[in-house]
Amino acid sequence: MKKNYTLPLAMVFSLFFLWAISSNLLPTMIRQLMKTCELNTFEASFTETAYWLAYFIWPIPIAMFMKRYSYKSGIIFGLLLAAVGGLLFFPAAMVKSYAGYLCVFFVIATGMCFLETAANPYVTALGDPQSATRRLNLAQSFNGLGAFIAAMFLSKLVLSGHDFTRETLPADYAGGWAGYIENETDAMKTPYLILAGMLLLIAVVFALTKLPKVQDELETSHKETKLIDFSVLKVPHLRWGVVAQFFYNGGQTAINSLFLVYSTKYVHISEADATTLFGFYMLAFLAGRWIGTLVMVRVKPEQLLVVHAIANVLLCGVVALVGGWTGIYCMIAISFFMSIMYPTQFSLALRGLGDRTKSGSAFLVMAIVGNACVPQLTAYFMHVNEQVYYIAYIVPLICFLVCGWYGARGCRIRPAA
Repeated sequence: MKKNYTLPLAMVFSLFFLWAISSNLLPTMIRQLMKTCELNTFEASFTETAYWLAYFIWPIPIAMFMKRYSYKSGIIFGLLLAAVGGLLFFPAAMVKSYAGYLCVFFVIATGMCFLETAANPYVTALGDPQSATRRLNLAQSFNGLGAFIAAMFLSKLVLSGHDFTRETLPADYAGGWAGYIENETDAMKTPYLILAGMLLLIAVVFALTKLPKVQDELETSHKETKLIDFSVLKVPHLRWGVVAQFFYNGGQTAINSLFLVYSTKYVHISEADATTLFGFYMLAFLAGRWIGTLVMVRVKPEQLLVVHAIANVLLCGVVALVGGWTGIYCMIAISFFMSIMYPTQFSLALRGLGDRTKSGSAFLVMAIVGNACVPQLTAYFMHVNEQVYYIAYIVPLICFLVCGWYGARGCRIRPAA
């Protein structure tokens, strides 16, 4: 009898939506923290480091936790932990310390890391293995929806449109400089209160719902297995998948996180217009996910990955040579072509791992540490070359070259070394 996975898939799809809101609030927070903590572009980029460093530290312990218990346990714990992190934003806003904010982002990211380590392999396992890549791309389209909502709507709750310094603050501003910082700080609380509420609600739903065990959980329930299997890295298509994910994540986040800074600081667009453009940027990402999922019915995932990677290499080249408004239009196009790359690489890397799927997933999630260093390198080049800031986009160009290679050669299944 064929099992119906509609309800569990729908529930897991909601997780992709939630962690997208969390991670795609970061570009807005970078822009806001530049004001409230008086940071330059390079200093503010360490917001990404604090968040994504959690994805390097925790995936192996999380995989061990889920190996010992279940995907469901990992999901519920992650939802609760991320909700606590969202609520911690309130005392952090009272202290107004950049270090305090970084700690909060780390806690939120740790909770989201539980969700991502569980949800990606769980989706690939719920159903026909032949359609796993399409299924994961469909799930990731809800990630795109969350990214769009964070960029188009939640960002407008945070960014006031005012970008004063101590020297340019109007003399009649209520409360002076302290009042300005207080108002800008208060604006950061609302999105995290909304996020925490959603996380707690979904945690209750998961706790009350019975989720089916998938094959690797059934296998481990009947035999002794390692909590984490490092030998999985001997599998070539998984090992190179980890490398490709490092570069993809770094390239994507470099472009995402600096979009608002690029628009407001270097192209001199107002914050209101920049957040609208960022919304269109994420809408392109969402459209790319939906279209890419449909195209994969007829085109092999690895072939589509190569085409999208080549498109992004060319578009990054234009940004690096021209900059300005042309660069913004190119970045919106890059967002479209980035859309299918993460889930496609993830699912290609997990093929045929069997009861080592959780271990493989942990290493793939760890590769997100690319987000903790590649954006900083890009931001550094922007900061030290302010007259030709756009040459910094050579960095994500190199990242997409690696992704193209993985689609063309690295994802091929070969015997383990």
